[in-house]
Amino acid sequence: MQFSKTLLLAMGLTTVSFAAEAKQTVCVFDFVGKNGDVYALMKDYQLAAKNWGADIELKVNQNEAVIAEDFKAGKCDGISVSGMRGRQFNSFTGSLDAIGAIPDLKLAVKVMQGLASPTFSKYMVNGRYEVVGVIPVGDAYLLVNDRSINTVAKAAGKKIAVLDYDEAQKIMVQQVGAQAVSADVTNFGAKFNNHQVDIIGAPAAAFKPLELQKGLGTKGAIVNYPILQVTGNIIIRPDKFPAGFGQKSREWVSGQLPRAFTILGKMKADIPQKYWMDVPAAD
Repeated sequence: MQFSKTLLLAMGLTTVSFAAEAKQTVCVFDFVGKNGDVYALMKDYQLAAKNWGADIELKVNQNEAVIAEDFKAGKCDGISVSGMRGRQFNSFTGSLDAIGAIPDLKLAVKVMQGLASPTFSKYMVNGRYEVVGVIPVGDAYLLVNDRSINTVAKAAGKKIAVLDYDEAQKIMVQQVGAQAVSADVTNFGAKFNNHQVDIIGAPAAAFKPLELQKGLGTKGAIVNYPILQVTGNIIIRPDKFPAGFGQKSREWVSGQLPRAFTILGKMKADIPQKYWMDVPAAD
């Protein structure tokens, strides 16, 4: 009898241990940590994922590069990062953030809804990684510290922050005769605010958390012409999640798009009108 009790206890402990190990860790990048909008969305995602058989634990980090490296090292079973950072895990979805790839919001909606279709599921998987959601972060605009910089020609010689892992940005800056200054999403706002660069590109969602009005000052402006669509990616190691999780996740994320675009629209509207600058179509 004693042997049987011991065996049952051992089996019980093994089951508990397995259940504990089955919890998935998703590392989330958010500019402002747990008080940010991305983390708030991921809290809803965490709850929804229970219906798909996952028990997600969220870990927020304000350093996106660290999250990506932790994911590669197996410290995270999933991540929520910008599309540009996620490009290294899936070049198909990563191409959405390329300059000029998606010229307007209407097309962005159609593309993101389309990605949730089972037809595109094969493109969501790349080796041991799977994109299980593409989230809109909004149009990216150029912010200049002097509104006299209102044409491409006048950007020549100016310092422009470029993401250190995006070669396309560096090439574009060189072509207009400007000086590329290496940055990443954790410090490009600070470089603008501290006058280390004259121009940055950023979505309206970054304006308030990064306090970009400091960099604009009294002479700066936001060029009211989107240069690209910024997206966020939820990426997982599918072997760490229940079968079929990816498709269910993509469909749920697609269902959140109306809510997301409404929030992004409000973020743009909340930026004081005095900062916006229209430019002639020819430019």
